[in-house]
Amino acid sequence: MALKYNLSKVYALSDNDPEFVNEILKLFVTEVPEDLKQIKEGIKKKDHKYAYAYAHKIKPTLDLIGLNVAFEEILQVEAWTKAEGKKKEIIETFKSIRIQVKEAIKEIKKDFDV
Repeated sequence: MALKYNLSKVYALSDNDPEFVNEILKLFVTEVPEDLKQIKEGIKKKDHKYAYAYAHKIKPTLDLIGLNVAFEEILQVEAWTKAEGKKKEIIETFKSIRIQVKEAIKEIKKDFDV
C-alpha cells in the first residue's frame, strides 16, 4: 500500500500499462539515488551549477512519483543553487529529500518487486 508515494500520474501517463509503470519505477529506484549523490557532492564542493543540474534532472521524477514534499524541497535546492547560497542553508532540506526518496524506494521495492 502506497504511503510514501503516489503513482496516479504514472498510471495516467501510461494508460494503466503495468509494464510501463514497472519501467518508470525501476528507473526511479536505480537513478534517483545516484543523482542525489551528485547533488550532495555539488553541495559539499559548493559547485552550485553541478548541484543545480542534478536537482533539475530529478525534479520531474519526484513530481511523477508523487513525492510532493520532496518536489517542493528540490525547488528550494534549485533556488539555493541560483542564489549561490551557503552550504549550511540547504543541508537540512537536502537531508529531507534524501530520506523521503529512501522511504519511497523501500516501499516501492516491497510493493512492486523491482
